[in-house]
Amino acid sequence: MVNQDVFHIRLNNIAIQAEQIMDPSLKTCSVAIISSEDSNGSIIALSPEAAEEGLFCGMKVSLVRKIAHSTTLLPYNKTLYNRIDNHIYTTLCRYTPTVEPNGIGNYFLDMRGMSALRGDMKNTGLSILQHIQNETNLLGIVGISINKLVSKVITTVVPEMIHKVDNGDEKKFLSPLKPQVLPVVDNKIVKRILKFLFIQHIKSIQDISKQAEEFKILFGSYADSLAKQSNGFDQSPVMPPYHLDHIVEQTILPKDTNNETILLAIVKDLAEQIAFRLRKRKQISDRVQLEIHYSDGYKSCSLGKIDNIDDFSVKIIFKKLFLRANKRRNRVRAILVDLCRLLPYVEQINIFDMNQYRSLDISHSIEKIRLKYGVHSLQTADIFHALGRI
Repeated sequence: MVNQDVFHIRLNNIAIQAEQIMDPSLKTCSVAIISSEDSNGSIIALSPEAAEEGLFCGMKVSLVRKIAHSTTLLPYNKTLYNRIDNHIYTTLCRYTPTVEPNGIGNYFLDMRGMSALRGDMKNTGLSILQHIQNETNLLGIVGISINKLVSKVITTVVPEMIHKVDNGDEKKFLSPLKPQVLPVVDNKIVKRILKFLFIQHIKSIQDISKQAEEFKILFGSYADSLAKQSNGFDQSPVMPPYHLDHIVEQTILPKDTNNETILLAIVKDLAEQIAFRLRKRKQISDRVQLEIHYSDGYKSCSLGKIDNIDDFSVKIIFKKLFLRANKRRNRVRAILVDLCRLLPYVEQINIFDMNQYRSLDISHSIEKIRLKYGVHSLQTADIFHALGRI
């Protein structure tokens, strides 16, 4: 079923806004949030004033200190941002039971049927923004359309506090925009083909997609997704977290690096965290996506699955996924793993495989300590070094 009245709420630059709320003296100041105080750290978020000084996301801390002496540098405060994000989610659930978080400070709301209760949807959107501002002082914008794709594009490109694309106007709204606003264009193959064809606007994609056979030859397996997205078609439902059932872990490196020893230690730490969570839930994953986010904004991914949930098995899988995805020499800023298609775990041990027995025994022993003192209470020296803790 196609969604009606899907909201996308975006709290722009939520990390900077949060820091300015915690310290009002930072308002109107040049502020940058950095991955690490180390000279090789980089900017993760920045205020408009910092951007006016010529700073940008990904810029090295060493360079920032040379050219922007008046800029306040703040460490990335994941605990604060997550706390605010959870509070906003709870607030939005008062307006509809169907709220899907889409990264910190981004939310989809399925408002089907709510117009009978709340009246005009644009007024409802304004009420939500006002509610959030009254409770947290955070400022946001709302995009409203028939589906998630168009609503999110609205908050990406339209500077208005609230904007609605009427049912049937999706194609017209998208046509003058650059292809980069479409999710499928994140794929490097699609991006290269569009560049080769000198396609500057979505209107061109809409036109050539009418020639279905030629379009399929050009874009191969991506043709269907590209044609649908360029014309504003999206039937994906708004999915609350309890329906999504993902397990996600991310590490932002203390400083950007392409040192494979450090990166593999980060991957090892993520594997231990994921294995710990899977054992608590007694689940395996039929789809694991490992994402490498580079300092130049590029993202590389690889896919796999987890059948065994002892630390040793998960570490092997994650290492393979990382090595498969990491084919560039650029410095890495963050590594993320996303597990879905979670299934019940049925312990199947080969009675002749003593290594599997030992691995499970060790994992269960470590788990007892971590359940009592936290997942990071036991770590090896390479992980401590990679995370900048020693």
